[in-house]
Amino acid sequence: MGKIVISSNSTLDGVVQDPDGEEGFARGGWFHRFVGADDLQAWVARETEELRGVEALLFGRRSSGWFETRMLSRDDAETRVSPEWATGVKSLPKYIVSSTLDRSRWSNATILNGDAAKEISELKRTMDGEILVYGSYQLVCTLIDHGLADELRLVVFPVVLGTGLRLFDETSQRPLRLVDIRKIGRSLAFHTYEFQRS
Repeated sequence: MGKIVISSNSTLDGVVQDPDGEEGFARGGWFHRFVGADDLQAWVARETEELRGVEALLFGRRSSGWFETRMLSRDDAETRVSPEWATGVKSLPKYIVSSTLDRSRWSNATILNGDAAKEISELKRTMDGEILVYGSYQLVCTLIDHGLADELRLVVFPVVLGTGLRLFDETSQRPLRLVDIRKIGRSLAFHTYEFQRS
């Protein structure tokens, strides 16, 4: 049985919108603006390590497009992250949940265009390792609401934006259990939670 892991970056007040400032959100760009190079280097090391235990990536349509634009249109040096992490993301099998997409620029992608909860349940049943979800906040709501998410890994950045899309804006109430918390670099906090079954 596969394990669905949501991996996200967030501000202290839970905003996940436009971390790199390329989406036009007035308060975007917080990912690079409010932490130092040591923090970002430690973040990249954690992300790279995380990918080593992953069997596949699961995206919504918009997040898949976001990664395609940044990773397939640029070489690894231009992604502003480690080449090892970028290579890992590119090489992993990808599953994209979309009712409108018929193909992807990823050569190793499968489009899930039926009932999302049913298809993801089947994906979990047929895999043994971790299925990692980056971004994909509408999909995250679906995963949580249908009890399909198993773990949340959250890196919290030391900034308050006051407004913006939050990770759990549209989800139903779900209990989580804190598994681990640790510091990354000088100012980032990394939290790991397990979703509790009702």
